[in-house]
This record gives sequence, C-alpha cells and structure tokens, in this order.
Amino acid sequence: MMLLRALLLSLTPTGLLACGAPVCLVDPDSLALTRVITFDDIRSGGGPGLRMDDVLILDGAGFGERFAGQGLAAADTHDQVIGAALGPLILLPGAPGQNLSVVHFYGNSVLNGYGPAGYPRREGQGEGAIAWLFDNDQSALSFELRGGEEGAALAQFLRRDGSVIGAVPVEPLGEMTLGFARAGDIRDIAGVVLTNTDPQGIAIDTLRFGNPPDLS
Repeated sequence: MMLLRALLLSLTPTGLLACGAPVCLVDPDSLALTRVITFDDIRSGGGPGLRMDDVLILDGAGFGERFAGQGLAAADTHDQVIGAALGPLILLPGAPGQNLSVVHFYGNSVLNGYGPAGYPRREGQGEGAIAWLFDNDQSALSFELRGGEEGAALAQFLRRDGSVIGAVPVEPLGEMTLGFARAGDIRDIAGVVLTNTDPQGIAIDTLRFGNPPDLS
C-alpha cells in the first residue's frame, strides 16, 4: 500500500504524459473536480447494509453491477465482468441479492457490491462488481476505496457507445483515494466498471467528477 501511495503522490498532470496509457492513475488532489456524490443521504444499514436489488440513480450518475451486453463470471467468491458492452451504455443490476448494498460504516455510508455468495453472507460483501454511468462524459474522476486487505482491483473505463477506453489495475488495496485522468484531457469517460479480488472485498465512497467550466 505504501508503494501505491508513493506512486500516486509522485504523479501530477505533467507526469500523466509519462504514463503512456489512455487512462492513468494520478494524485487525486491534482484534479479540479466540481461535483461530488456521497451515499450519506441514502437509507443504509449496519453489517451487510441495506440491500438494493435495482439500479441506484443519483444526481449525476447511476450505479449497478455491469452494462448491457456484458456477462458475469465468478473468480472464487468475486465477480468478474466479461464481454463487450453495448452502446449506448445501459446499466444493469445484479441478480437479487447479488447487486449492491449501502452500509453505514464508521460514521458515513458506503456503496458495496455483492458477489456470487449473495446477501447477506460475509463472503459476498464487497466482492461484487460495481458499475456506474455518468449523466455526462468526463475527463477525470476520483473516488475513495474503503476496506481492502492488500488485494487487487481493476477499473475499466468505457465510452458511451460501449467501446473500451482502457483498464487500470490497482494494487495493493487499502483505505485510499484514487484519482484517474484521461490522456489528452479527452472528455469521453461515460462508464466505469470496478471489480476486485481482495480477500476482504472493497466498497466505494465520495465519487468526485465534473469538468471545470471552460473559461477560454
């Protein structure tokens, strides 16, 4: 985890050019983002959380498991999203008990994906895929990861027509904030799919996005 934190702190918008990938990990504090989604205003629960079997629609983005056209496979107790998404992107929920829950966690609420074991089993909590679809295309975003025990995650970035921009692996996992920026500041990130193979699973909180106004 210390290695990843050091990497994030070393990356700046200038350093992004050295990444050489369509989407790069960057220091989240280097991003000028104008909007934020937390889950604190949604009904939540302790332990396994408040079960949600439908797509969750919030101001600026919706949340589900994957996109239409994509399939689901299991890697032990974790979701793996496979196949190509159809365009335009349409969010899909997981099967009942294998979608999302909102968990009250140390004073705030986080969004949790449920894997193949299903709700409310502990081995399913945090091990499911989480996908989100922005109302408007983005060039950068950040979000907080909660939980994580030195495992790995993969963030896949999609255009609104379903084509893949790129996928960014993240490891080792822990309590951290991740920032992502599009090479060339291209504004075409419409959807994100987050999967993980962490032994304890992960949840997300405080999604930041929103392109700053063009003052030119």
